[in-house]
Amino acid sequence: MKKLLILFLGIMCSTIALAQETYIHCGKIIDTENGKVLTEKTIVVSGNKITRIQNGYVNPENSTAIVIDLKSKTVMPGLIDMHVHIESETNPKAYIEKYTLNDADVAFRSVGFANATLQAGFTTVRDLGGTGINISLRNAIAQGKIVGPRIFTAGKALATTGGHADPTNGNRKEIIGDPGPKEGVVNNVSDAKKAVRQRYKNGADVIKITATGGVLSVAKSGSNPQFTVEEIKVICETAKDYGMHIAAHAHGDEGMQRAIIGGVKTIEHGTLMSDETMELMKKYDAYLVPTITAGKEVAAKAKIKGYYPDIIVPKALEVGPKIQGTFAKAYKKGVGIAFGTDAGVYEHGLNGKEFGFMVEAGMPAMETIQSATVTNAKILGMEDELGKLKAGFLADIVAVNDDPTQNINTMENVVFVMKDGKIYKQ
Repeated sequence: MKKLLILFLGIMCSTIALAQETYIHCGKIIDTENGKVLTEKTIVVSGNKITRIQNGYVNPENSTAIVIDLKSKTVMPGLIDMHVHIESETNPKAYIEKYTLNDADVAFRSVGFANATLQAGFTTVRDLGGTGINISLRNAIAQGKIVGPRIFTAGKALATTGGHADPTNGNRKEIIGDPGPKEGVVNNVSDAKKAVRQRYKNGADVIKITATGGVLSVAKSGSNPQFTVEEIKVICETAKDYGMHIAAHAHGDEGMQRAIIGGVKTIEHGTLMSDETMELMKKYDAYLVPTITAGKEVAAKAKIKGYYPDIIVPKALEVGPKIQGTFAKAYKKGVGIAFGTDAGVYEHGLNGKEFGFMVEAGMPAMETIQSATVTNAKILGMEDELGKLKAGFLADIVAVNDDPTQNINTMENVVFVMKDGKIYKQ
């Protein structure tokens, strides 16, 4: 009996230790659910969950509780970026590094990119294409081995032969090979099924297709359609069987229309989107992920001699400057907007710049924050856990110095980061 009592007390003590509470005194709170700014609230966190939000600055009765003073800050849910490439980052040697870096080099370097993303207030990201190392990175972060955001990853993006994301584009003929579904290259309906199932087998969470040509691939066109509607439909149907949604990289209008009709959930970039396609987006409940920052950064770097291979420069100069204008028009027409930046195409950790570009194009500040929280949580199927400061939700909490509804540029300087109840920046 004595041994049982000691065991019971030991379990109770462990439970109490795990349940240590944190009280966060917030000067302002962004209520993403209702689109309001609230004042003088206390968020109580226990473990990795928000347990309650109270009016005023409430002090804990338990002397072991932690109190965090954010009375001069504006507090909001952890931010979600729906388009990053966490394995890589732009640099003038990027195209040669494909042949000089080992997987271990890529993996070690990606640790810093992951940390920079989290420090910028993005506690969750959707990684839309790498070599597959992004899957291992996701696992290492989830297991607490390294620091970074919660990752939902596509693993390797799906392409057509010679299309954007064909991993052998630009290779000399002796090594160009003939990659297929295992390597993420699709040429018919049968390939489409196999490629999706291979991504699932590899551990991907979502599927990304390159519905049109791309700016940064070593190929001539940046906008031509690259999948048939039948291929896209099979990809989407197969992905849904495996519980995955589908994102489509697309600059050209025809490729976008095929992707939307085929069943994709998000259109990435959307540069040359027509009015007709915007109406299709609304009809099929698809979302535009604008990536304005990437467009501006790519156009700027294309003006630096030698930064990109020559075949890329004209595409970057043409496409990059158009993304913001298309976004403005799509937003005004009522197309659903999901926040995403294409970080990796520019430097990681600067994701917050996207908010300013969205406001500049006509989207109210509150709506930009909602697009990076409640909207993105819904697309990820995490609407009951992420995107809101609410009892029962995961304790992903960030803070900025100013009220972003009055000064959107404050989103570029996140000063407090909590993810899963653990503080990473204060």
